[in-house]
Amino acid sequence: MRLTSDTVVEEYEWIRQRDRIPELINDVRGRLGPLFGVEVDPVAPRAYREEVDAVFADGDCGVNVAGLVVLLRELDCEHDYPGFVVDEFLGRKLAATIAGREPYALLAEATFHFADVHTHGEDGDSAGLDDLDAALAAGFQTRMPGWGWTETPSPFDVDR
Repeated sequence: MRLTSDTVVEEYEWIRQRDRIPELINDVRGRLGPLFGVEVDPVAPRAYREEVDAVFADGDCGVNVAGLVVLLRELDCEHDYPGFVVDEFLGRKLAATIAGREPYALLAEATFHFADVHTHGEDGDSAGLDDLDAALAAGFQTRMPGWGWTETPSPFDVDR
């Protein structure tokens, strides 16, 4: 695989046009919110596309996201299970890269596993494609507004 500026643009456009991801984000939020006793705002497709723009506005992040996306899009493994570790690893890393720095990266990795359980590809999809969709949903839903605790100052901020 060779990553170029053109590759990054192609993957950016593919991710941005992936209409399934806002639906998956809202499904994940709809399932997680009640588990934590909170209501989480849904994500509109337009807000998702704007967030894709923000991720790719940082070229260093964008090239890493693009590389992981290409790997997952092309990953397939006969009988799926032997490739389980690699698609899980790549999916976790993609979700964390999209989400950003800690603690969001760790939350995205954990959310990836939750999303992956509820995300299923269609017949004929590669083994990595459902993990790719789960990773995109986990990473973007983690970095996007809607969780109340992310929209208030931390009670652990140190005033100086």
